[in-house]
Amino acid sequence: MDITKLLVPRTICVVGASEKEGFGGDTCRNIVKYMDLSRVFFVNPKRDSVFGVPCYQTIDAVPESFDLVIICTPKSTVHDLLRQAHLKGARACVLYASGYSEVGTVECRRDEEELQHLCIKLDIALMGPNCAGFINFNDQVQAFAFISEERDRRGSVGLISQSGQLCASLMDSPNMKFSYAISSGNSSIITMEDYLEFLVNDNGTKVVALYLEGVKKPEQFAASLRKAAVKRKPIVVLKAGRSAKSRQIASSHTGSLAGSDEVYDALFRKFGVVRVSDMEELLATSLLFSVLPQLPDKSTVASINFSGGETGICADLGFIYGIDFPDFSDSTLNKLKEMLPFYATPNNPLDMTASLSNDTDGYAGVLRTVMDDENVGLIAIGYTLLLQIVDPCIHYMCAGIEKVVKERAASGCLKPMVMIPFIENTRNYEYMETLEQLGITILPSSDYAFRILKYLMDFVKYDYSQVDSTLSIPSKPPTQGTKALTEHQSKKLLAKYGIHTPPEKVCTSKEAAVDFASECGYPVVAKIDSSDILHKSDIGGVKVNLKTAQEVEKAFDAIMDNAKSHMPHAHIGGILVQKMADAGLEVIVGVNNDAQFGPVVLCGLGGVFVEIFQDTSLCLAPVSKAEALSMVNSLQSAKLLQGYRGKPKLDSDSLADIIVNIAKFASDHKDTLQELDINPLFVYKNGVCAVDALIINRADNNLKQGAD
Repeated sequence: MDITKLLVPRTICVVGASEKEGFGGDTCRNIVKYMDLSRVFFVNPKRDSVFGVPCYQTIDAVPESFDLVIICTPKSTVHDLLRQAHLKGARACVLYASGYSEVGTVECRRDEEELQHLCIKLDIALMGPNCAGFINFNDQVQAFAFISEERDRRGSVGLISQSGQLCASLMDSPNMKFSYAISSGNSSIITMEDYLEFLVNDNGTKVVALYLEGVKKPEQFAASLRKAAVKRKPIVVLKAGRSAKSRQIASSHTGSLAGSDEVYDALFRKFGVVRVSDMEELLATSLLFSVLPQLPDKSTVASINFSGGETGICADLGFIYGIDFPDFSDSTLNKLKEMLPFYATPNNPLDMTASLSNDTDGYAGVLRTVMDDENVGLIAIGYTLLLQIVDPCIHYMCAGIEKVVKERAASGCLKPMVMIPFIENTRNYEYMETLEQLGITILPSSDYAFRILKYLMDFVKYDYSQVDSTLSIPSKPPTQGTKALTEHQSKKLLAKYGIHTPPEKVCTSKEAAVDFASECGYPVVAKIDSSDILHKSDIGGVKVNLKTAQEVEKAFDAIMDNAKSHMPHAHIGGILVQKMADAGLEVIVGVNNDAQFGPVVLCGLGGVFVEIFQDTSLCLAPVSKAEALSMVNSLQSAKLLQGYRGKPKLDSDSLADIIVNIAKFASDHKDTLQELDINPLFVYKNGVCAVDALIINRADNNLKQGAD
């Protein structure tokens, strides 16, 4: 199917054209207002014209072929209209009708399946059903069912929304400008992933803004994120589904798989996707990326303001959101001292004082000096631009900014700038447009602004070359059941991937247990060996620090009795006797195999602390060494590895190697592995040691179990 027939049609036909309020009438209003009507045909058997445009009685009566049909009529008419449109050359359709899979009933899901089969048979690229349509602003194609204020919205933000109303709300923003605005609806044929791929490839789209509820084609989705990362094209995502209630709503809304929110976070980190928290952030962050003439060459900010109060607010918010305000160089400080009043103290953030608010050349001089500082990547101008211009300083500021922009753009030494208001208010449209033409975005008020600056700086710091971007998406869906390996079997498998464990042996008698303990050396640990008992300590199935033969014999009997008492039907292979490892920092490394995106590797503080503090980090497999080190360093407990309060620095590098190796194991067994747990993994000054391991496979696995 050709998505360009849908999004870039030469001619379109609207069936159900109307002047009434509603999808049909509002689509026609948009077309009449914005489009070249020589490219459009209206069809309605009950009308001779719609808004002065001639109306045909049937599709067959339309005198020419057309690429796209927009169906504004009820669900019961759709199949016949698609067949008629196909005979007139249509290979794409926008279908507004609802009552399909989003309803959730067996009948409605079957109706959508029949619609899919028909569109596949007719080779029709379908948008919808249950959508609001789209607008191609580059080519002025209006196939959209909501009315917005008339204005020029042409720009470089490509918007995809799995909610029609949110799509319309973003279009109502007075400062958003688009290449495309797409309401994907149920995505029965052409899916969100297809639209994303199209916009990533579209030269007229500088940034993609996505309201996402779920993914149907994980491989295609990841491939588009990967391509955008390589091209350095920002993708800004508002992902619903952080809460269980939100995931439930999203599923009923679009029929998409909502997925684990933490897995989406890991996916977005791997590909440098900017994840925002609400509509305001989606709007402002996308706008920022679209307006900036270039990205900062370093992730540092200089803040310049007219008052000490504004400067203090910027300093505090920068601290809260992790913004790097570098110290100005000595040369910059000396120049600023000459430009500013004697009572001003140059710092970053900078209080210029109000004395420069009415001085175009003075303001330009300070801006130029700060821009020349080699430590500065971006300049944040503090000023609240109101609808009614009362304070004239904006005139002098804007003239000073324009002066610097023009001279620096000519010399190639221009650094990006943003403006930060301190109170949210309606902005003066004339100056907002002027500043945007100079490449300066006016961000939302200060708290939002610094969150958005953080998103920008994280994007600047993202380095695609440091990640393993291949992903290990399973080739088949997961099964219903699972099968656990014993600890010993699990360790045998992991040993092939460089996971070091102490000497151990499964013993079926007290005598064998004592013999092995003597052989490997005391102290030892004794554990129940059973694939049916996963939480051994909960049933008294673990005894540690056994120092004599008598203690081993006693532990053997106690563990066996406890296992038979608590789980009488469990299969027991014997007692696992293990050389007791030296104590170290307890860390957990684990894997959960996500149904959509494959194995997700977890690292965190181990032992019982993983549940108490929940200090963990995630990364989708496979994992590069740089990603593994980032996982370790992102933990709140990372200080314990770095030598806290005089303690020796621990071997983070070896821990990262283990993470990489576990990710390799998980990738190699993506179709058979369900879960993996190494807890605890002891980290030492030199090296690491896994003292416990558990592998749980899918029920139909072909993973060869370790042998004694």
